[in-house]
Amino acid sequence: MNTEHLKNIKNELLSDNYYILKKYVFDYKMKSGNWVTQMREVYNRGDGAGILLYNKLKKTVILVKQFRMPTFLNDNNDGFLVEICAGMLDKDHPEACIIRETEEEVGYRIKEVKKVYEAYSSPGVMTEKMHFFIGEYTDNMKVSEGGGIDTEHEDIEVLEIPFTEAIKMLENGLIHDTRTIVLLQYAQIYNIFDAS
Repeated sequence: MNTEHLKNIKNELLSDNYYILKKYVFDYKMKSGNWVTQMREVYNRGDGAGILLYNKLKKTVILVKQFRMPTFLNDNNDGFLVEICAGMLDKDHPEACIIRETEEEVGYRIKEVKKVYEAYSSPGVMTEKMHFFIGEYTDNMKVSEGGGIDTEHEDIEVLEIPFTEAIKMLENGLIHDTRTIVLLQYAQIYNIFDAS
């Protein structure tokens, strides 16, 4: 880790109720060569993985709809978001995580996924790195209704919709989740339904 531009890093635990929130105070070397003291609150919730599931034959995608309290608190009237299937890594590899989450959330047992991106979710405040995947599904991969894990109090509605409808939702401002926007645009740019 290169720390030529950092020194005197101190941290204070603010919360470890669910994930870890710490306050960091550190000296940062500006481009001018001057050192300044800065403070940041950093939320560490681990890394995540998300997937856009698509069916070439039916030209459909699978998305989910679930309640997100932070969005309700910030101008989302009912708090529900349409999103890709996603989850947090449980000390496992991103591919294993998203295959597990796909079965838990949407009820499809997939075997192969393709990683397309890796990016920080909100680098000004969170340590989380998101691993983005696409994966092809077929009807015979369906093993359950999905909906999430009861013990985790997940209440997930599974949506299988035409890709063209998902793009219209995106264009009409009905999809507000950045992860979902990234993967739908990837699917558009790389024309995954016609790719061999």
